[in-house]
Amino acid sequence: MGWKGVLGFDYGVVQAPLGPDISGPELAAAVANAGAIGLLRLPDWSAPDHVRELIRRTRSLTEKPFGAAIVLAFPHEENLRVVLEEKIAVLQVYWGEFPKERVDEAHRAGVKVLHQVGNLEEAAKAKEAGVDGIIVQGREAGGHVIGQEGLLPLLPRVVDLVSDSTISVIAAGGIVDGRGYAAALALGAHGVCLGTRFVATEESFAHPLYKKKLIEMNCTDCTTVFGRARWPGAPQRNLPDHETEENQPIIGHSIIHGVHKDIHRFAGTVPNATTTGDIDSMAMYAGQGVGLITEIVPAREVVKRLVVEAQRVIGEKLSGFPKSSE
Repeated sequence: MGWKGVLGFDYGVVQAPLGPDISGPELAAAVANAGAIGLLRLPDWSAPDHVRELIRRTRSLTEKPFGAAIVLAFPHEENLRVVLEEKIAVLQVYWGEFPKERVDEAHRAGVKVLHQVGNLEEAAKAKEAGVDGIIVQGREAGGHVIGQEGLLPLLPRVVDLVSDSTISVIAAGGIVDGRGYAAALALGAHGVCLGTRFVATEESFAHPLYKKKLIEMNCTDCTTVFGRARWPGAPQRNLPDHETEENQPIIGHSIIHGVHKDIHRFAGTVPNATTTGDIDSMAMYAGQGVGLITEIVPAREVVKRLVVEAQRVIGEKLSGFPKSSE
C-alpha cells in the first residue's frame, strides 16, 4: 500500500508546492522530517542564488531528502541548473513540457522527476519522457488547475496507462484526510499529494488571515479571474476580455522570495506572512476538500493522521468484505 512510501520516502504523501513561497524551507523540512515528500516552491523568475539559499536553508532544518518545484511556463533554466547542482532528491515540474532529455539530465544528477498533469495526453508524454512519478491533478484542486477532468475518472486511466512501467502515480485534488488517501489507493494510486491541507499548517508561510479563512470555509467558488496575465492556458471570467490584473489598482504589498512586490487587484498571488494591504480582497486558493479542514496543526501531524486514518479505513473496509469462495 502507498503508505509504505514512494520514490524511496517513508510514506506516499507529497506536500504540493504552494506558491508563490508558501511552501518554504520550514514547511518542506517539517514534511521531510515526518517521512513524506516536502517540496519547496521556487521563484517564477530566474534567481539561482536565492534557490541555492532555499535549498541550503532546508538542509539546515532536516537531514531527510526533500524536493523542489518549478513552473515550466515561467523562466526556470538557471533555477533548474541549481537544483541539479545541489542534487536534491526530487524535482517536481508542471504547466509545460519536460521531455526525455531533460528527465535524463536530472537522472544523471541523481534527481528523481515528478511531473504533474491534468489529462491523459500529458500523462502519456510524461511516461514517454521516463519520469519517476506522475501527479494526477483533478479539477477539485485549488489554485490555477492545469486540467478540467475530475480526479475520480482520470486517476484510474493514468494508473492503467503506466501499469507496464515502474512509474509511481500520485493523486491530487480535494484530498485532505485519510479517507481521501484510502480512496486514491483503491483507485490504484501509489500516493497522494495535498496542497490546501498543508497551507493550513503551523509551518506554512501563508498569511494568518488566509489560514483562518481555510478553517472557516465550507466550500469554494470556482473562478478564473485571478492571475490571468501570468498563467497561460487559463481562460478567465468576471472581467472583460481586455482586462487583466495588470490594469487594476494596487491593493497591497508582499516580499516574495526576498523581492518586494506590488499586489494588484485580481492578481493570482496569495498573501504570505509578509503581505500588507487589503488582504480580504486577495486570492486565497483552496481545493474542494477545504470544508474538512477544521484546525491549524503541525505538518508532521498532517502526515501522521493521513497514514493512520488510511490504514484504519482500508482495514475496516477489507474486514467487511465477504470472503471469496475460490
